[in-house]
Amino acid sequence: MDAAVTRSFSAEDFRRRARGAASAPAAKDDDDFGDHRLNPDMRDQIVRPGLRDAAVLIPVVDHDEGATVILTQRTQTMRSHSGQIAFPGGKIDPEDASPEHAALREADEEIGLTDAHVDVIGRLPDYVSGSGFRIAPVLSVVRPGFDLTINPHEVDAAFEVPLAFLMDPANHRQQSRVWNKRERFFYEMPFGERYIWGVTAGIIRQLYERLYA
Repeated sequence: MDAAVTRSFSAEDFRRRARGAASAPAAKDDDDFGDHRLNPDMRDQIVRPGLRDAAVLIPVVDHDEGATVILTQRTQTMRSHSGQIAFPGGKIDPEDASPEHAALREADEEIGLTDAHVDVIGRLPDYVSGSGFRIAPVLSVVRPGFDLTINPHEVDAAFEVPLAFLMDPANHRQQSRVWNKRERFFYEMPFGERYIWGVTAGIIRQLYERLYA
């Protein structure tokens, strides 16, 4: 039987992989991951001084039938990445003690996912976005039993996607669009009516490469 079919996509397996491969905090000069990986000719424009620090929570839910990942649909009124699929997260405030603290705070503010149900288990190297952010992806396992409360000013919806779907490279498609007369390449991972692409898909691809490839 094919290894991809027999591979476990449980939360416990995710926890083991995360601790083994991604538990060390990323250095600030680690710019191996970001939108420039598919756009090397734009590296100097993307990896640049003055990037704004942000953090996102990658919430892997521990279901018996297989782990899922919580994602959100941002409102159309958000200043950046409006209407897009995203991980819970946002800008790191001066009051935040760490990227982990910022990611947990944002998850609580956006969808009511409190740290009472969340175990932080590591962090991926920072991901640099073409929109000017250096994003710390915080890995976590979420225990079932939570009740989400959507903040309508920031989020239109929250939903779960099977981890097995997101970690299947067959679902990672490269696409391109023209912005400001230049072709930009990015990953897309359509899931039913949800169109996962851009920075979120790039971080998912990073997660795959670090933990499952």
